[in-house]
Amino acid sequence: MSQQTRATAAVVDFIASATFADIPSEALTIGRRCIADGIAVMLAGSTTPASEILRAQVREDGSRAEATIVGRDSFRTRAASAALVNATSGHAHDYDDTQLSTAADRIFGLLTHPTIPPLAASLALGERLGVSGRTMLEAFLIGFEVECKIADAIYPTHYKQGFHTSGTIGAFGAMAASAKLLKLDRPALAHAIGITASMSGGIRVSFGTMTKPLHVGRAALNGVTAAELAAKGFTAGADALDGQWGFFQVTGGGFDAERIVGALGNPWTIVSPGISIKPYPCGCLGHPTMDAMLTLVTRHDVKPEQITRIRLRAGSNILNPLRYKIANTELEAKFCPAFMLSAVALRRKAGVNEFSDEFVRSAPVQAMMRKVETVFDQEIENQGFVRMLSIVEVELEDGRVLSQPSGPYRGGPERPFTREELRDKFDECGSLVLPQDRLDDVFARIERIDQLGNVRDFTALLTERALTTA
Repeated sequence: MSQQTRATAAVVDFIASATFADIPSEALTIGRRCIADGIAVMLAGSTTPASEILRAQVREDGSRAEATIVGRDSFRTRAASAALVNATSGHAHDYDDTQLSTAADRIFGLLTHPTIPPLAASLALGERLGVSGRTMLEAFLIGFEVECKIADAIYPTHYKQGFHTSGTIGAFGAMAASAKLLKLDRPALAHAIGITASMSGGIRVSFGTMTKPLHVGRAALNGVTAAELAAKGFTAGADALDGQWGFFQVTGGGFDAERIVGALGNPWTIVSPGISIKPYPCGCLGHPTMDAMLTLVTRHDVKPEQITRIRLRAGSNILNPLRYKIANTELEAKFCPAFMLSAVALRRKAGVNEFSDEFVRSAPVQAMMRKVETVFDQEIENQGFVRMLSIVEVELEDGRVLSQPSGPYRGGPERPFTREELRDKFDECGSLVLPQDRLDDVFARIERIDQLGNVRDFTALLTERALTTA
């Protein structure tokens, strides 16, 4: 059997055989950090209208109480539905981590948001099954690895032609985590992959709307559902990743076999090339630019009233996905360079409080956005897409023009978050829902999550008030 027809088998073998003992200590350490970041953004996202609407929808189902919908207005419902709502909340602020690329044609920042689908799935099923923190962490990291290797292997055509990988490929991460917890055998694993391949979805036309985070929620739901169906004997096409009618060919025009066959866990993607934890709740393609703007205004002590024009020079990898010229909602602002730069110019920060409809629509923000111009820069384009390159230029009323190129950004591989920075983000997000003493307890438990006896004791802490059933 050629490599081109062995991707499915490679994934099956990895899920079936990988154990906690196989996971490098560095991967475990980073995995705990990803869980802390993922829980934080789930809590913050539970306060959004998208999450509120989904919770109301799920309540109408009246499903049995298996797993916790975390954050605001918590209740327990079936595991797949809890995964749906929690994963949607986790991506609602676009504040969750991103997978790094390994080659120039794998556009940096456009692979997946890897943590939320397998985390939401492993939390929900882990709670239903009453597994230990160690077992949940094992499943999460196996799902994380499967998701990242599939995203790395598929041709970049998949994203470029309009698929949202965090939805389409995130489903495989959730499936792998769920399958590990359900202890599926190899035939059932192959069926779970096939079910997932047929259910995965998400297209980029919905960026800047509630449906973008729903892609991630559906990824978690679909992954849990696929594993549960396969466990009951539900069947799907064999070798669902491979061949003429397989996922790679149909949705991406093919794949690089060497990026998945023999590559799963070799090395673990979470370690090399690693992941980026977001410093801003918006599309990561704008983060180096926002850091450049922050450097410029603080270094030169630029006041908002001094600014007459702002120019962003960048390539198509940044300017095309960040497609809103002027933002009118916080969802549009997440993909609007004019807002990203305006928020930093006005407040010298851009967190969950800045990404609000009220702030986006305020007169100072609307006025500043109209001073921002985006310019396609061929020289930057020629340097490739493996880094998110840009230049920020600010014209001042006294005639000066200040310029700042983007560089390594906070949270990225060259400037990873310190424990303190991660904790600051955790508190910023979590404080929207939980009191500080609870946040202290939750963070401490995440740092030793593999020592927890039962995941249920952990998820019970992630609620605003006492639980009710759906």
